[in-house]
Amino acid sequence: MNRKIPNSVQFVKGVGPKGAELLAKLDISTVRNLLYFFPRDYIDRSEIVNISEAKVGESVTIKAVVERVKLINVRKGLNILKIFFSDGSGELSAIWFNQDYLKNTFSKGKTYYISGEIDEESWRKYKKKEITNPVYEKADKDIQIHTGRVVPFYHLTKGLSQRRMRKILYYGLYDYAVHLEDPLPDYIKEKYNYIDLEKSLWGLHFPESRGHYIQAYKRLAFEEFFFLQLQILEQKKGMISKKGIVHDGDNNKINDFLNSLSFELTGAQKRVWQEIKNNMDSKKPMQRLLQGDVGSGKTIIAALSLIEAVSSGYQGVFMAPTEILAEQHYFRLEEIFEKYDLGILLLSGGLNKKEREEKLKKIKENKADIIVGTHALFQEDIEYSKLSLIVIDEQHRFGVEQRYKMKEKGKNPDLLVMTATPIPRSLALTIYGDLDVSVIDEMPPGRKEVKTFWRKSTDKDEVYNFVKEELNKGRQAYIVCPLIEPSAEIEAVSATEIKEKLDKTYFQDFDVELLHSQIKKEEKNDIMDNYHKGKIDVLVSTTVIEVGVDVPNASMMVIENSERFGLAQLHQLRGRVGRGEHQSYCILISDPNTSDAYERLKVMTATEDGFKIAEKDLEIRGPGEFFGSKQHGIPDFKVASLIKDQKILNLARDEAQNLIEMDNWPKKYPKLKKRIKELELKL
Repeated sequence: MNRKIPNSVQFVKGVGPKGAELLAKLDISTVRNLLYFFPRDYIDRSEIVNISEAKVGESVTIKAVVERVKLINVRKGLNILKIFFSDGSGELSAIWFNQDYLKNTFSKGKTYYISGEIDEESWRKYKKKEITNPVYEKADKDIQIHTGRVVPFYHLTKGLSQRRMRKILYYGLYDYAVHLEDPLPDYIKEKYNYIDLEKSLWGLHFPESRGHYIQAYKRLAFEEFFFLQLQILEQKKGMISKKGIVHDGDNNKINDFLNSLSFELTGAQKRVWQEIKNNMDSKKPMQRLLQGDVGSGKTIIAALSLIEAVSSGYQGVFMAPTEILAEQHYFRLEEIFEKYDLGILLLSGGLNKKEREEKLKKIKENKADIIVGTHALFQEDIEYSKLSLIVIDEQHRFGVEQRYKMKEKGKNPDLLVMTATPIPRSLALTIYGDLDVSVIDEMPPGRKEVKTFWRKSTDKDEVYNFVKEELNKGRQAYIVCPLIEPSAEIEAVSATEIKEKLDKTYFQDFDVELLHSQIKKEEKNDIMDNYHKGKIDVLVSTTVIEVGVDVPNASMMVIENSERFGLAQLHQLRGRVGRGEHQSYCILISDPNTSDAYERLKVMTATEDGFKIAEKDLEIRGPGEFFGSKQHGIPDFKVASLIKDQKILNLARDEAQNLIEMDNWPKKYPKLKKRIKELELKL
């Protein structure tokens, strides 16, 4: 930062030590923090209206002269200050209650800007134009901050008013914006006709016109995306510049495996496998994201990748977000590799000390080819013999930074990250920008559409009788609830309540079981095992079945209070049915009371396309909540929008890529290098 700029915000005019304490509550501690603290909204007070033309009931800004000042003491504890203004076209009075201290603010004969709404009642009763508690400002000053212009509104904290915040920002910009180093290279500014940093900051805080605001927005949104993409691509360059592991295993094993399958890979699976194989065969470490909708066949691609690693003499790791999923993947891989002599080992949290030590010994001595587990696979006491491939399922459940910690367990192993949550391109570039992307965009042939319906809570009889019909055909069903137990705070159906009710009413003749996160691990496993085997007809559950549960005979899903789930979550839940030969159904029970909830139900009943659903989910909930909880690793953009600014994001990505490919760019652009270092965004 330029030496003319003090570091602490307390030295900005109008702040001081106490003001700095208030600003600290808004995460503003430096002058730069302050200048990048952008408005949440604006009000246009730039159009000056004659008093005679000011319409009753509308908000207006007038420029007028004080005619007289009148203070009326109504009774003890109540006084009214009336200031009468005239602009030559008419007269208007401004009224304040119990603010007699303002009397000395207004001098007869002086000109002021006054903004506010013309009171309807006063006009109806007295045919007089009045504004109660208006915004005011002297008009003989060189600057207008609160009226007579487009006026910014900021997020505040207790003890800080909009007037004071605006003044602080105005003087901060006036004294220091010109001294901020502009880190954006000149060639980029010239190429896109971007204005300089000082003018951009003024344009977002106090725009001179709509055009000025748009210019400022475009430049600062580009800057945010550009800096982020530069960091991501530098990180990627750093990873792939290291020598990776060349997988030169036995192709016959891959071909044998493919020939042993009871189905042929789809065109999309073949394409994606070739992309992964090319990565694994090269000496550059693989960093790849595999996206595929629910049921598109990602597990087979993971299995092929693991064979490639093992047949090359190395170990592979398969990591899942939960113990239940890790166990399911373990059994699925054992089934897939049944004919092959592979050592597949499950490392779960429930092992006793002796069992754990035995398994760790096998891993260390290269007696385990494929190791399956949760994030516990990367604890300090685990030593891998020859780790060359890490497969991570449902990456968004892990912190983004963990990717790099995991790789430290081997000598720059290949990384394959998988997700069944389709991610819009804009979000993928920010969360997974350091990874190459493969997409399985084709479903296996014969997979039936899951018919999805929305019903109100008054239709439950009809819904559960329909479920009963399916059960009588020998099918199984999931009933999903947002809560485990009844709650006084949240109006929603709980799993325990509905299980009891269904047991006694609709499903008296069927086996109904309850599954949720508070049930002990062993019991959970038994329940899931029995459901797989068809011994349980109805599984009443919370979202613990959201990912990875694969029961082909389950053809019915009912989601109670479905308005309480995000779109991505609803789509994942629906993916648990439609996995077999039978026609499947998903029924959403909801009485939506917000437009967002209604919109989600409309989308779910209209499409099964995960990418369309993901785009809509991002639009409705925003990036921070896209995965159902605040995702660590999504930057908190101050200007740019991942939803509206995808064109700017793509430009920024391209320019960052071009810069990274330049020889020694940090030396050529030291201001940019310095700014990137200051940001230190955690990815």
